[in-house]
Amino acid sequence: MRVIFAGTPEFAATALQAIHAAGFEVPLVLTQPDRPAGRGMQLHASAVKQFALQHGIPVAQPQSLRLDGKYPDIAKEAHDLLHSTPHDVMVVAAYGLILPLSVLSIPRLGCLNIHGSLLPRWRGAAPIHRAIEAGDTETGITIMQMEEGLDTGPMLLKQSVNIMNSDTTGSLHDKLATLGGEMIVATLQQLSNASLSATVQPEAGVNYASKISKDEAALDFNLPAEVLERKIRAFNPFPGTHAQYAETTIKIWGAKLLETTGNHKPGQILSANLEQGVIVACGRGSLSLTELQKPGGKRLQVADFLQGFALQEGHFFS
Repeated sequence: MRVIFAGTPEFAATALQAIHAAGFEVPLVLTQPDRPAGRGMQLHASAVKQFALQHGIPVAQPQSLRLDGKYPDIAKEAHDLLHSTPHDVMVVAAYGLILPLSVLSIPRLGCLNIHGSLLPRWRGAAPIHRAIEAGDTETGITIMQMEEGLDTGPMLLKQSVNIMNSDTTGSLHDKLATLGGEMIVATLQQLSNASLSATVQPEAGVNYASKISKDEAALDFNLPAEVLERKIRAFNPFPGTHAQYAETTIKIWGAKLLETTGNHKPGQILSANLEQGVIVACGRGSLSLTELQKPGGKRLQVADFLQGFALQEGHFFS
């Protein structure tokens, strides 16, 4: 079976690697254009492009696939390329571009999506982040047949994964990426044998996992400690949560839940020493901050952080 692959970040590259290792022919890869990154803002190829080039797979990087969009000539060139590239199916994973019906209808066996959620729980751009932030106890991978709606297509395979209390988006991402690679290979193998059946998604239980915004990263200590602890894990490694201490923005990468007794105002620093660490009162309960970062500095465990940055008990995070 010949598989055109469309994807961009590491999550997608893991799936492409699994497809390639399983022996499927990949005649073409679609990925996002190179983006500036790092302090020098030099152009960097996506993880998917890097893998494709290392294995001699042709790569296309159209800015758009919409014939009625901003770049119709580029989209037309991409359509022509897809039509002229012999293939049976397209696999899509975190591509980042909308696939219009004119593209979805090109592959003989349609387009399959590797989605990082147990659909229909989280549709949209950030299902891993939102599952942790919401306090879900499980998530998973859904392989679905794509249609024009946003993650609305019929489901082909689903498999769940427990969300541990220690999971960050980074750790959960890696588990789901590996599982997604295994599941798409199984799906393609079953598709080759015409042994797959599709299940229409239920209408109940749909949530939209909106794209993560840096504006969401500020911690509001008026909220309960358990809400903030989940947010800290959900926003690790991107974009990272933060709080203001006097005139300094401190990034907070890790925290543990604590019970608090006494009348403390939200955001008040209850301790800031090497013995007890940094404990901050919340709207309900408190947080023991375990990993912090000052501007221009490295992520540090709390004991190391306190040796280079003085926090005062009784003062406030805001």
